[in-house]
Amino acid sequence: METRLSRRRLAVLAVFSCYSLVNAFQWIQYSILSNVFAGFYGVTFPQIDWLSMVYMVAYVPLILPATWLLDARGLRLTALLGAGLNALGAWLKCGSLAPQRYPLTLAAQAVCAVAQVFILGLPSRIASVWFGPTEVSTACAVAVLGNQLGTAIGFLLPPVLVPNTPNDIDLMAHNIGIMFYGTAIVSTLLFFLTGVVFEEKPKYPPSHSQAVLQTKPPEDYSYKQSIINLFKNIPFILLLISYGIMTGAFYSVSTLLNQMIVTHYEGEEVNAGRIGLTLVVAGMVGSIICGLWLDYTKTYKQTTLIVYILSFIGMLVFTFTLDLGYLMVVFVTGGVLGFFMTGYLPLGFEFAVEITYPESEGTSSGLLNASAQIFGIVFTLVQGKLTMDYSPRAGNIFLCAWIFVGIILTALIKSDLRRHNVNSGIMNLDIKAVPVDSPVEPESTMLKIQSAL
Repeated sequence: METRLSRRRLAVLAVFSCYSLVNAFQWIQYSILSNVFAGFYGVTFPQIDWLSMVYMVAYVPLILPATWLLDARGLRLTALLGAGLNALGAWLKCGSLAPQRYPLTLAAQAVCAVAQVFILGLPSRIASVWFGPTEVSTACAVAVLGNQLGTAIGFLLPPVLVPNTPNDIDLMAHNIGIMFYGTAIVSTLLFFLTGVVFEEKPKYPPSHSQAVLQTKPPEDYSYKQSIINLFKNIPFILLLISYGIMTGAFYSVSTLLNQMIVTHYEGEEVNAGRIGLTLVVAGMVGSIICGLWLDYTKTYKQTTLIVYILSFIGMLVFTFTLDLGYLMVVFVTGGVLGFFMTGYLPLGFEFAVEITYPESEGTSSGLLNASAQIFGIVFTLVQGKLTMDYSPRAGNIFLCAWIFVGIILTALIKSDLRRHNVNSGIMNLDIKAVPVDSPVEPESTMLKIQSAL
């Protein structure tokens, strides 16, 4: 089949990145103001933590139906569901602007959490379906970048928009309302843009690997068999656990960052948000650099392992410098930690696609994210408990121990770059035995390719 790049691919990537940004913003906007929202709604810190953890809890049971929907009904419908539920949740939050309405804001956040299920698994699918082999890793990194940028803005804007005014609840409600209504308007606009821009796939496949997959009859695909194949793939299982550890640690640190900072630096809510911003922005730079590096070298395992080790070192340094009394040191160590820890996220997606091809990108990404949510829930609960009962250092040491386990698991992964081999034309397809002068139907050759895969 003819391969050709579509101009629309850039618009698809841009719109997806934007509504993924808004969804990530809504995830972190409560946690970075834990003390403010705890006072406003009259609830405890663990109850505010659940406004973040509901994203993780909702993802685990819904990811299999969501990935089935992506494989069975396609990219466009899944994208519309993600953008639409994101807007609906944002508008529901606008009705929770009163101290007695914590249950409503929790329900609204649960709707946004469901939207996330239809968002997090799309970066690798969009990159594979719409982008060529020399840009697919970069495209995946940019798609993940949108989510990271949303987290960064979620760290930065809420402390600025909603200063802590415990003696004036009406002013606090007004400030929260500005944040909630602004988010709702933006997310609604992005929902309509999604309907205009998104198509199921480009007219021509962008790569040879996509051309091979598109010639496979739809009835040959079995979602159940795809799941079984993935769980029989030992390298993928190792990556599933190691990715969950790293990303779950990032979720936990993001959720509890406000509590860690104000424990050692009282009254520094705004700077806590800025430290979170530094962490994520540095990670965005790391994501882009890693994506470009993978497109250039295809050294998936080596890059993933090195970034994992450097994340472990960054977490150790952050842990033992947090209580020195110098906020500037925390800014620097947080930036270093974010560069590697957040920069790891797109690496896991692309590494999974490479070692599981030709299985669906949505299925492998969905399982990776489910693992991340499970570890995120456990890590947030345990680290939060250790932080409250002992100190932030105790909670961070707990994460360091788990990240070290992730290094060992990553080192055990045997790399088999299946998609890259197809695009490079070096996979042994066992079609050399056909005589040169004998007529060969294109369909029969393609069947041999599919059989070899």
